Amino acid sequence: MGFWEEFIPLVLHGAVNTLWVLVISIPASVALAIALGSARVYGNAALKAVATAFVVTFRGFPLVVTLFLLFFGLADLGIYLTPYQTATLAFVLCGGSYMSEYVRGAIRSIDIGQSLAARALGMTKFQELIYIILPQAIRRALPGISNEIIYQIKYSSLAFVVGYEEIFAVSKTFISRYFMPLQVFMVDAALYLAMTTAAAYGLRALEYKLRIPGLEMSIR
Repeated sequence: MGFWEEFIPLVLHGAVNTLWVLVISIPASVALAIALGSARVYGNAALKAVATAFVVTFRGFPLVVTLFLLFFGLADLGIYLTPYQTATLAFVLCGGSYMSEYVRGAIRSIDIGQSLAARALGMTKFQELIYIILPQAIRRALPGISNEIIYQIKYSSLAFVVGYEEIFAVSKTFISRYFMPLQVFMVDAALYLAMTTAAAYGLRALEYKLRIPGLEMSIR
């Protein structure tokens, strides 16, 4: 069997494994970001402190360090995660922490008059957040969140450090066996470009669908 006949099926299998991580970690990251951003603005003092400490911690850790802590560090405590679980959890923790800053900023950008009007109507703080603030804030935060999602797709290549068989892990194996780095990395680049381009167009379409005509600049 030649190089290409062996490499292409395996690297495509690695791409599928990459997608399996992303299909869980991206929605979970967004959900975590909304929860953290909301807690830092609307939570009580204790909740704000916990959410802030969480964000500062996982924004401060390099992703590789987070992967190692979850995979090797937790094992010392008797908690054993598979490579897939480790990669997914690490991407959620880091991605959610970064995205939460966009959510927090978007919530802060909503005019305070809307908050006062909601309270004048007898809404609770939670109802105000869910029905008035978040629908607007998510629209404003979406471009920043989209950027982090693109980064998350590219950072998925770091999952190889804990033994997960994604695109880069397969490629490293073939480079060590055949020493054809240019060919291998060109295929990798094409796969990542395809995934990021598809995500960018999808997110752009979502941003267009969620726009409120007359309340924001037109999308060109």
